[in-house]
Amino acid sequence: MTPEPHKILLVDSYDSFTYNLASLCRRSIPGCAIYIIKNDQLPLPVLLPYLACFSAIIVGPGPGSPNVTEDIGLVRDLWKVSDQHLLPIFGVCLGLQSLAIESGARLRKLSVVKHGQVSRVKHTGTEIFKGVGDVDAVRYHSLHVELREHSNVEELACADDEGENGKVVMALKHKSRPFWAVQYHPESVLTGGGGIEVLINFWRLAQNWNKTQQRLIRMWDTEAHNLFGSPWPIIRPPPTSPCHNDRRLVSTTVLRLPNIPIPVICELFSVTDESSPFVLLDSAAQPGRYSIIGCLTAQSPQITHSIGDSFVHLKEGSSCSHIELQGHNIWSWLASFMNRRKASGGSPNSPFWGGLIGYLSYELGVQSLSVHPMPQADDPRHPDVNLVFVERSVVLDTTSGDVYIQSITEDDGEWIANTAAKLQTTAQEYSSSVTNDTPSSTKARPNTSTVTLPDRELYKSRINIAKEHLFSGDSYELCLTANTRITLNDPLAQKASRHHSPSWQRYKHLREVNPAPHAAYFRLHPTTLLASSPERFLSFSRPPNATYQLRPIKGTIRAGPGITRAFAENALRGSKKEVAENLMIVDLIRHDLHGVIGEDVEVKQFCGVEEYKTVWQLVSVIEGKPAEGAEDTDGRRANGALGWEVLRRSLPPGSMTGAPKKRSVEILQTLEDEERSLYSGVFGYWCVGGGGDWSVTIRSCFKYDGTYTCATHSASRQDVLPAVHKERTPEPEHWVIGAGGAITALSNADEEWEEMVVKLQSVLRVFGAAIPRGN
Repeated sequence: MTPEPHKILLVDSYDSFTYNLASLCRRSIPGCAIYIIKNDQLPLPVLLPYLACFSAIIVGPGPGSPNVTEDIGLVRDLWKVSDQHLLPIFGVCLGLQSLAIESGARLRKLSVVKHGQVSRVKHTGTEIFKGVGDVDAVRYHSLHVELREHSNVEELACADDEGENGKVVMALKHKSRPFWAVQYHPESVLTGGGGIEVLINFWRLAQNWNKTQQRLIRMWDTEAHNLFGSPWPIIRPPPTSPCHNDRRLVSTTVLRLPNIPIPVICELFSVTDESSPFVLLDSAAQPGRYSIIGCLTAQSPQITHSIGDSFVHLKEGSSCSHIELQGHNIWSWLASFMNRRKASGGSPNSPFWGGLIGYLSYELGVQSLSVHPMPQADDPRHPDVNLVFVERSVVLDTTSGDVYIQSITEDDGEWIANTAAKLQTTAQEYSSSVTNDTPSSTKARPNTSTVTLPDRELYKSRINIAKEHLFSGDSYELCLTANTRITLNDPLAQKASRHHSPSWQRYKHLREVNPAPHAAYFRLHPTTLLASSPERFLSFSRPPNATYQLRPIKGTIRAGPGITRAFAENALRGSKKEVAENLMIVDLIRHDLHGVIGEDVEVKQFCGVEEYKTVWQLVSVIEGKPAEGAEDTDGRRANGALGWEVLRRSLPPGSMTGAPKKRSVEILQTLEDEERSLYSGVFGYWCVGGGGDWSVTIRSCFKYDGTYTCATHSASRQDVLPAVHKERTPEPEHWVIGAGGAITALSNADEEWEEMVVKLQSVLRVFGAAIPRGN
């Protein structure tokens, strides 16, 4: 009979690194089962009888203070359990602080907080540090403990912050009970020497204590399973509809057209008709490679949803309907929608065969964190989900020049043949033409653009408030943002017609002045989005054996004369602040990915410096592979539902919130005046073959226009005709650009303002606008 695995209880204090710690435990204690509970999930009287089921407890880190009941929950009671219930416990960060103050130590604020900082740790070489050499440890704390003479804990390690904080306790043990703890984060990707080595030692000490005390481990039973659920990792994609065996087949023709620009291809379709929907995902710069055009028809299904609604709005041609979610949420509803539309047989070299293209708002991610949304303004809201199902597409490989003409519609050979002929003719005409596609006609006159920036002094004051939260231990990093508004009343806007799209002209100018690897032009009424994002959020390849990759960007400097790679490397990788920002998000993203796919998560690149048209960026790359059994190639998960679940549980993007994510979002709700809407959300695709690619909506602008939409999305429902162009008096265009930056304890308010302005400039130029003087 196979013995039961050792069971470890991990108490989570709403941190964003918890699954990293769970993964470290699994590597340190091979074969163990990790059960995770929140620190306020179970009352102590309910938990106590079940402590006998566990070999040890790990008390994880978290935001806040060990003196605040809402922050620490039942953790403070674990240190005081009677001998009857006593078992080994290992605390991390907040866990150490709680153990120390419950054992007679004092809690103090650091003079200089340490968030994402690496320190050399001096240790005794005993207990959890037995046989451990040099330790370089990542610290995320603004509070620390000061041991008193009669404390019941003793120091095992410290860091010497010299003139900043002096000596700071980094590890300790209880003098009579089986409790050990570290102040630093052993699970961080940059912690060296004091990670798995320390956990292995803890497990050795825990086993010895359990054996010496002749402690009997209670058998796991149905009651325990009902209370604690399944052990981590729990691979649980959203529920979907039953599988279908009648998969669609992808029809494909491949042409080699190396010189035809993507805007020229777009203009063969409906991009110049402002009243028609259009979607383009555009790799306008390296390292992007594929550009995707959705060749929409009048019947292409458009799916929209707003948080708080109990239905999905589905528009197909002139038909509009509300579909109740019933037992679904929007995520599982879309998973079921895609499960009924799987396809196979497309070219493996084409990343997209057909499927959903569109955007998901920042607020949709906030909702998934169970954070109350901000009060909504009276202005019309953009849908939080706005996706179109693409059955015909053209994909350009910008590296090889291959063009994939694809359809998942049955018997669609005639469209493919006609499109191929049209593209070949256009390519020949373009290559023989001397006329260059220039964006000069797209530029609005500077005096027709009114730019309304956030209030500079108010924004700077909120940076300082954010830093107070950081000093108090509520967060390690807060990504503060604000909206800039542009009002246009220029000749370009007044020329809108079925044959002239001002927004398309503006997008062409944007891709010239700020070419980006993850650009997009969406006209999904009532929303128009122009995006020039440098940041891929999440991509997942087609199953089986899918790879999940995230590429967070933190750290930016302006490109320009004299800004060489060597200079950028020194300014970014040599900056303690910039590396700390990036590290915090890397650790957060590792947690998000571990939480869905399991243990196989790896940082492929840490803080690489990448060059873009207008900026240099500090970019990290995190990849993961699904746990065994996570992909069912014959069942529902083969359509990419696991990737969809990774997306759901990773939003909002950590690079746009800070860490820990939930607490940071709650704080940001008090520092920002309005919803972020599209900004800080994601845009991209989910392919019918199971792959997906989503980018962060930054360096982008968007507008609301109810002119061409059905009554559901109209600002004035009585005077809007569905999906037709109305004769109207030209009105000013109102565009929104979101921008901001990651606030850390090292942030300077003036420098943060300037960084935000740098990010705004690349988009403002599209409107012939500039930052007003004095800002």
